[in-house]
Amino acid sequence: MAPELNPEDIDRIIGMAWEDRTPFEAIEVQFGLKENDVRQIMRRELKRGSFERWRERVKGRATKHRARRGFDTGRFRCSEQRNN
Repeated sequence: MAPELNPEDIDRIIGMAWEDRTPFEAIEVQFGLKENDVRQIMRRELKRGSFERWRERVKGRATKHRARRGFDTGRFRCSEQRNN
């Protein structure tokens, strides 16, 4: 059962779902929502065409599924970036 969400939480979930580098597991940790719950929110909140474009983008995208990632989790740091 999905938790009660306020409009700000829904906006944040939609933003996280659109981001290529944010895995569904991060949404689950922060909001307690499984991938199917996120899919239902996206279907309900987005226009049909936007939802379909989003589904095409995330379908099979390795960065949206932590188990499929070919790199360590965490942020990329350029070798020229300061270590602060």
